[in-house]
Amino acid sequence: MTSVHGPGEGGAPQQFATEASAFQPQTRASRRTERSMLRTWVLTGVAAVGFLVAALVISAYLQIAFGAQTAILAVLVAVLPLMIVIPTFLWLDRFEAEPKRYLAAAFLWGALVAAIVAATINTSAMAVLAASTSPSGAELMTAVVVAPFVEEAAKGAFVLIMWWFIRREFDGVIDGMVYAGIAAAGFAFTENIQYLATAYAEGGSELLTATFIGRCIMSPFAHPMFTVLTGIGIGMAAMSRSGWVRFVAPIGGYLLAVLAHALWNLAATSAGDGMFAVYLLVEVPVFVAWIVLVLWTRRREGVLIGTYLRPYADAGWFAPAEVAMLASMPRRREARAWARANAGRAGLSAMRGFQDAASELALLRRKMMIGHSDERAIQDERTLLSSVVSHRRRFVGRPVA
Repeated sequence: MTSVHGPGEGGAPQQFATEASAFQPQTRASRRTERSMLRTWVLTGVAAVGFLVAALVISAYLQIAFGAQTAILAVLVAVLPLMIVIPTFLWLDRFEAEPKRYLAAAFLWGALVAAIVAATINTSAMAVLAASTSPSGAELMTAVVVAPFVEEAAKGAFVLIMWWFIRREFDGVIDGMVYAGIAAAGFAFTENIQYLATAYAEGGSELLTATFIGRCIMSPFAHPMFTVLTGIGIGMAAMSRSGWVRFVAPIGGYLLAVLAHALWNLAATSAGDGMFAVYLLVEVPVFVAWIVLVLWTRRREGVLIGTYLRPYADAGWFAPAEVAMLASMPRRREARAWARANAGRAGLSAMRGFQDAASELALLRRKMMIGHSDERAIQDERTLLSSVVSHRRRFVGRPVA
């Protein structure tokens, strides 16, 4: 771990501008080697082709099974719950927003890759089970036993990939929850299309409406609630020094997600006429508990940002009032409003950049404190400090005094 150096000798604030200017801004792209850039483009191309092929497969299936008109109607209706679910996870991610390209990849993974994998395995399992039991028994066993294991593994795999291969963008529990929730939202989107199309094909607009109410209004967060447990486990592993925790936490999170999914499916398939009572007594309390968890986790991230920025404030990089602002979302909004009032849109943009860089700096510091410190981490720290200085000058016009 490295110590935090102040902007001047001894951290003197009056020397802030001179010393801070010594840190020349560097983007991450400028520090990549040609080989790493080539690898990035190759992986991006492979992912794009994979997603395209998966999209074509699903589109072909929907058109063959239901016809173009029914499929398009189902897609339009299935989009509606996304307008609630996706903004919820973007709101959760406000302190240190993840790159949009990774969030888009998470959604596409859930909607395309995870959906195809789960549909293939679930259908095969149901066919095998139907050979030894009744069709209704095979359907129940698939929904309660097979589907939770398969679907949670397929959705959670994206979070695992992010932790393993893009660790510098993976900062802990919040990131695990966000990537898991977005991937699960994509999975639910594709699954809802199939259920809605089937309902319309079999029962017209009346059955379509009932299915929409049951899946899109009464339980739009079902899949995200399950998969978020996997994301929490992986996030805990990412921030732990213990090899035991790093091994057990992802598995524990996954098994909890499977259990929650299985119990939810069991309640839905066995309730019959008592489904509404089960919804009020079981599913609504579970959802409320999940909301409380989301709110607590978001507030905790603000506290962590304040905690890990204080050493930089002690060294002169931040004023104490700035640290207090950066640790509170309401104060961040007030700061953006002030910046816009004083410096227009350029000031607002600079304040947003300042807040983003400071959040990333705090979470980087946290990772360095638990042992994830190397030459690149130290360089990233310098780059983020330079970014903080640059953005502050644009909305204040002078260094901290």
